[in-house]
Amino acid sequence: MGQICLVVSYDGTAYGGFQIQKNAPTIQGELERALAVIYKEPLRITGAGRTDAGVHARGQVVHYTAPFKIPAAQLPAALNVLLPPDIVVLTAAAVGPDFHACYDARRKIYRYTLDRAPYPQVMRRHFAYHLPGSFNCPAVEKAARVLTGTHDFQAFRVAGSAVRSTVRTLYRVQPESLPEEQLLLITFEGDGFLYRMVRMLVGSLLRVGRNRLEPEAIAAALAGEFPEAAGPTAPPQGLSLEKVIY
Repeated sequence: MGQICLVVSYDGTAYGGFQIQKNAPTIQGELERALAVIYKEPLRITGAGRTDAGVHARGQVVHYTAPFKIPAAQLPAALNVLLPPDIVVLTAAAVGPDFHACYDARRKIYRYTLDRAPYPQVMRRHFAYHLPGSFNCPAVEKAARVLTGTHDFQAFRVAGSAVRSTVRTLYRVQPESLPEEQLLLITFEGDGFLYRMVRMLVGSLLRVGRNRLEPEAIAAALAGEFPEAAGPTAPPQGLSLEKVIY
């Protein structure tokens, strides 16, 4: 027996999220189904994060305990034959018995993609939120600087998970315009994220960008003085878990 760590990429469009559930297909469910075929018995995996329905990943990390040894180098090819085409195992590695995909994560990087074309770019419709029209990028950059650092993000979470603390550190909140592709990317790097926190942060930044909210209101929301400045929750298709850092 030994622990295996997988790095997985997926298009979350057709799934009810990462975490297994009874009434919808999930990323966890598909991975566990494929692993059961290889190991001839049910296995349970643990992910670094529970992405929501419609949210994607380029670098989700999972671990599981293998009942017998299979060379890790052989696992990606074996699993990808069994998985649907919108889920791909990129790498596999043997890890120590104490490794935990969620608890050992030191930082996570998420990216939200906005389609800024006048009309929706059809080939990006599953991976970007279409938001045409005027947009105040300097104001968004100012608001991003407000969010960077250690804060209580109580206002920027949706009820649904029990956490001991709502204090998190954002090391980077970086808007990046790609004019040739008519995209705006917003990257979030932090030590952890609350339930739907990134999508609520994006919702506030979009209000700032459309001049419906002042950047200073973000600071007031963090201070608990103006919680109405938080959100709304941005649509899921623009969000991707890019990388987990250990």
